[in-house]
Amino acid sequence: MVQPVLDEKSVAEAVDRLVDEYRVRCLWFLREDHYPKTREERLSVLGYIERYGDREAFRRAGELRQWLSRNSSAPSAGS
Repeated sequence: MVQPVLDEKSVAEAVDRLVDEYRVRCLWFLREDHYPKTREERLSVLGYIERYGDREAFRRAGELRQWLSRNSSAPSAGS
């Protein structure tokens, strides 16, 4: 399977989609209108989704976490 080429913006959008999908189950502490803006916030939110989500959430959050970790020297899209 060919992996899509990701950039900071597409990863941020994917994290936002996960937040929407898992907000009630995993991110009950976030305001309904809040989305992570910095890399650190995204990594933290992904950690909660990995811990409290289902197997699919764990897989998807893990892929995004790996990308953010590998590309940690790039500036954050939210900054």
